[in-house]
Amino acid sequence: MMTHFVGILDGADDVWGVRVPDLPGCHGGGASPEEAIADATSAVREWAEARRAKHLPLPDARTVVDLLRLGEIDSAAGESAVMIPVLIDSGRPVRANLSLDAGLLAAIDAEASRRGLTRSAFIASAAREKIEGHR
Repeated sequence: MMTHFVGILDGADDVWGVRVPDLPGCHGGGASPEEAIADATSAVREWAEARRAKHLPLPDARTVVDLLRLGEIDSAAGESAVMIPVLIDSGRPVRANLSLDAGLLAAIDAEASRRGLTRSAFIASAAREKIEGHR
């Protein structure tokens, strides 16, 4: 399942932060807006996984309009809204048949082996990073 939460970005120079008001205590930070957003994306995933481990549902994500109306985004102070994607695993693996170039498959297998992962785990991790916007 793929969903998005609104993050609120603020900061200056080399100190940036993103808080996710719909997920209490969930935030990220970094030396640039991009690093803060990537850190917040990881934090949202961890927050969601912790909820799932406790068999608790995720809160409903509010829209940017909702947050603006409620005064949770202070644009006058330089805050801005960013969308934080989160991919929630279903916990049910499904077999898939993929066609890849032989050279690419060899490189995938070599890198997966170097990292101690299976081919499937490596491809799933790479896909998740690409979908969630990690660099």
